[in-house]
Amino acid sequence: MSGCLEPLGQRSIADREPGEVLEHPKRLEGPVAVGIDDAKGRGHGFLQRRPGFRVRRRPASDATISTPMAQIREIKKRMVAVRTIQRITKTMQMIATAKFTASLARAKATRPYTDRIRKLVGEVAAAAGDVAHPLLQGGGSSGKVLVLVIGSDRGLCGAYNGNVLRTAMVRIKALKAQGKQVVVHTAGKKAFAFFKYQQMMPEERFTFGDRPKYDDIQALADRYMDAFISGGFEQVVVCSMRFVSNARQVAEAVQLLPLSMPQAAQGAPTATYEFSPGASEILDDLLPRSVKVSLFQAFNDAVVSENVMRMVAMKAATDNASGLGRTLKRNYNRARQARITTELTEIVSGAAALG
Repeated sequence: MSGCLEPLGQRSIADREPGEVLEHPKRLEGPVAVGIDDAKGRGHGFLQRRPGFRVRRRPASDATISTPMAQIREIKKRMVAVRTIQRITKTMQMIATAKFTASLARAKATRPYTDRIRKLVGEVAAAAGDVAHPLLQGGGSSGKVLVLVIGSDRGLCGAYNGNVLRTAMVRIKALKAQGKQVVVHTAGKKAFAFFKYQQMMPEERFTFGDRPKYDDIQALADRYMDAFISGGFEQVVVCSMRFVSNARQVAEAVQLLPLSMPQAAQGAPTATYEFSPGASEILDDLLPRSVKVSLFQAFNDAVVSENVMRMVAMKAATDNASGLGRTLKRNYNRARQARITTELTEIVSGAAALG
């Protein structure tokens, strides 16, 4: 018997390709090991290693057979996890809905004032004729452009940050292609983290939260106007998300400074104005106010867009979790039915064998 085993074992090993992993254990137990030992004249009971071959044992975990009961337990664990995630996303959706309602009311309240200020600036500028104001002219030839990127402090708001940051990067690359030196300021933790990762460390970062205050935005606008008038920057660009409707939000890069002449100034004035003491004095008040309210409106629109996109994202996540929960419940019922059927079959077979 041992004389037949040795050639068979040698042929099976020789047929292997170099580098192929053998699934057999290193040591053979029982009569086969004794036969090989007798034929070789050795008493170790180990297969001889051949160059280019590796022998490994199969881990015990690989040989574990998933039983129906184990499958049922695994499905139940996943069902519990999905229900937990669904409760979290549902709660976040409700919070985002409440914040969206409040932020939308603030944005709608400031929108008419912002639009009216812009229109008034155009009408006054058109009635005054040639207007020379520092905020309407270039900010010198420093070659620097300030880009303010308004992001969010938290994630889980869909494509909000991605769209804003993508728009900002396109504008920054275009400015650099023109030979401009770009200075980045960020509002929101996500925007700061993105530019830090891109090795474009922002010079300043701001955090205004979900309820930006007009006094804070006014102070920021005053800083930008002073730097622009003094020649520190040629342009000031704001990259943010503009809220159009619940279903549409547009990421845009808007030039804040120098102020572009509104459309009303390009045609005939819609009203006749008498200036006292003069048009230049009135514009000295209207133009800075227009910059402030425009920047404040950009922050309000950004907050509304963030909340509505988070609300939509959390609703989609809740719906997906609900669908996954139904699928797991169906799989659980099928596995449980299969286990019961198997047990009944075993009982009937055992009873038939005894009878």
